[in-house]
Amino acid sequence: MRFPFTGVIPVDKPPGITSRKVVDIVARAAGMKSVGHAGTLDPLASGVVVVCLGHATKLVDHLHAQSKAYAATFLLGRSSPSDDFETPIETEADPRVPTAEELEAAAGDFRGNILQRPCDYSAIHVDGKRAYRLARKGKPVEMKARPVRIERLEITDYEWPRLAVEIECSAGTFIRAIGRDLALSLGTHAVMESLRRTRVGPYTIDSVAPLSSIESATLPGLLRPPLSALPHLAHITLAGDLLDFAVRGGLLAPDTVAGERAAAVDGDGVLVGILGRLANGSLRLRPNFRGLG
Repeated sequence: MRFPFTGVIPVDKPPGITSRKVVDIVARAAGMKSVGHAGTLDPLASGVVVVCLGHATKLVDHLHAQSKAYAATFLLGRSSPSDDFETPIETEADPRVPTAEELEAAAGDFRGNILQRPCDYSAIHVDGKRAYRLARKGKPVEMKARPVRIERLEITDYEWPRLAVEIECSAGTFIRAIGRDLALSLGTHAVMESLRRTRVGPYTIDSVAPLSSIESATLPGLLRPPLSALPHLAHITLAGDLLDFAVRGGLLAPDTVAGERAAAVDGDGVLVGILGRLANGSLRLRPNFRGLG
């Protein structure tokens, strides 16, 4: 199938709307249905949501797997079932007030590879249902800790009860949970007051499109090529008979690329697809943009 548009548009989502709403606005401007986003951002949060159009929707998993960056504020001495302002806040009567030095020392335990228990109010599936749906009904939610990586956790400001942090982390990290667990390690509680996603993979907040700017007339100028979404992959150029062979579904020799996968481009530098290694070591285009029409 051929689409009028194929590529990605990094959008600055304002607070108060869902990531799905962002996709709907882009889809309406593009006049097409094959539109999706690479990573949900909570309705209360703002910042980078990467919208993929046309064949670029095949890159969602590759984008979602890349690291992300956030700026967040927390209110200490408070708790809520959702770890943010979505649910009622309970304020501690006599909270422990940690010092800036204690916070910095404790933050060290949350850098690098850690195990994190996701928030009860999350989109993770538990027994086939979204955790937040169970939590809203008052049903018990058992969330198992999962490995995540915190590349950077920097305390940028602290004046009780407000704590501001900047975080760079792997996919699947819950920022609310970092504030929750950091506070608990110091004998108090925390709720997330604000969250702004400042980067998804290569797309930073200073280079994204305001949601209000997306219209049919402006969309072509905002579209970025699919290849821009893959800075983490090696690039290999396929040309001539080798390109034709790969596009027809042919298997390439194991030594064509060094790693498990690579972004394959044609002689003009346009993304053809992603070469992925099969069990026998050979390589095949998956996805194959040329093979999709």
